[in-house]
Amino acid sequence: MIIKTAKFLISVTDYKKCPKSTLPEYAFIGRSNVGKSSLINMLTNHSHLAKTSGKPGKTQTINHFFINENWYLVDLPGYGYAKASKTKQVELGGIIEEYITFRENLCCVFVLIDIRHEALYNDLQFMEWLGENDIPFVIVFTKADKLNPTQIAASVEKYKTVMMETWEEMPTYFVTSAETKQGKEDVLNFIGKTNSGIKK
Repeated sequence: MIIKTAKFLISVTDYKKCPKSTLPEYAFIGRSNVGKSSLINMLTNHSHLAKTSGKPGKTQTINHFFINENWYLVDLPGYGYAKASKTKQVELGGIIEEYITFRENLCCVFVLIDIRHEALYNDLQFMEWLGENDIPFVIVFTKADKLNPTQIAASVEKYKTVMMETWEEMPTYFVTSAETKQGKEDVLNFIGKTNSGIKK
């Protein structure tokens, strides 16, 4: 799939204020500073569609982008930002949980993982919650340009080992880099095939 048009629509803190749920929707989420905005910009061919920041925890709203005038890409708040107050963490957690639980047209959640890091509790816990609630999701390993191919393979294998302790099989995953555009075609083709399978 090729993205020809991408435009920002709205930022909200209540899923009930999201655009009408008549089109397929794909949400991107991950720990703060995982490279989410950079990945979204790479996928959509826009350098500033999603706002990047050197300061973690900047995204605190549900941000909708209208793609090819037939589906939505959603930038969700990050989680696991230790410097955020407990009150703010609970608030953001509620925003995320309600959106994912009740958004009827949500087709898949893309869980972003920094490929350089060991499996982290917050990520594993979040994916467990998605599985328990039958929410479709895939893993997107980010920042692959920071490692060589051997290191990438080793990191993914380590992650598989941890996942297989509680999962029957490894969820679908993609290895990506916003810098080199690695994985762009794979992610977009996955969305394209999912859209094609949805009866209109």
